[in-house]
Amino acid sequence: MSRPGIFLALTLTFAATVMADSPEPLRVMTFNIRNSAAKDGDNDWANRKDLYAKTVRDFDPDLLGTQEVLADQFDALAELFPGYTAVGVARDDGKRDGEWSAIYYRKSRFEPLDSGNFWLSETPDDVGSRSWDAACTRICTWARLRDRKSGKEFLYANTHFDHKGGVARLESAKLIRKRLPALAKGAPVILMGDFNCIEDDEPYRALTAPDGNGVSLVDSYRTVHSKRAPDEASFHAFKGRIEGSRIDWILHSKDFKATAAEIVRPSNGRYPSDHYPVTAILEFE
Repeated sequence: MSRPGIFLALTLTFAATVMADSPEPLRVMTFNIRNSAAKDGDNDWANRKDLYAKTVRDFDPDLLGTQEVLADQFDALAELFPGYTAVGVARDDGKRDGEWSAIYYRKSRFEPLDSGNFWLSETPDDVGSRSWDAACTRICTWARLRDRKSGKEFLYANTHFDHKGGVARLESAKLIRKRLPALAKGAPVILMGDFNCIEDDEPYRALTAPDGNGVSLVDSYRTVHSKRAPDEASFHAFKGRIEGSRIDWILHSKDFKATAAEIVRPSNGRYPSDHYPVTAILEFE
């Protein structure tokens, strides 16, 4: 083979190797399920379970973060999404009592390396612990995963901040920011959840500020939609409201780049939850 031929063959081989090893983008969704104990009439869980599942399947996430999941819903999602592994425990007893902030990842794509939970309190390793001015026990669930094809590792965490305690929300943000790097062991980080506050509030700044302790996170939605709009509400109380700001976020370390992000809203007037799901497409930098 001539030298130009050898050079071309080596170039094509190298390009094919790079393409084979390049990780596919991550399809990520956070979706508060609205707990099944709520008395919502026509919007009770039994009446919207299939619509919730369809909404998830339509986006087809690699990673799904849920909030407010009760035991019957946790069991239902296991049947509805057999292609996913579920991680998490109920927040009140570390077993099945109370709400989950369960996470789901695609079995065929990811290899689990480690997983666990910690409580949003001054004693985060104490099951069911609650601190500050929190009205409820709160939890953060996480998993460290490896992409089977590319070998890339990352930490994936999901949480639900308190709906009443302003101090609790801020301290929870500080705790998570400090805790995630140790769990990630140097790997990139994705954090999602229902934070019960908006990007004007201190917890958002505590998670995204470039200075301070722990990992600094980037808001995927704001990266894609740099200009803030008046119709960014992600909570609508089954009323279809769009005016307002997001309380559901997908954040990530600077190891990722968001190429798409959306607040998914139905067009037929039926709602799978009292929150709209928020999605993002993340690429490894």
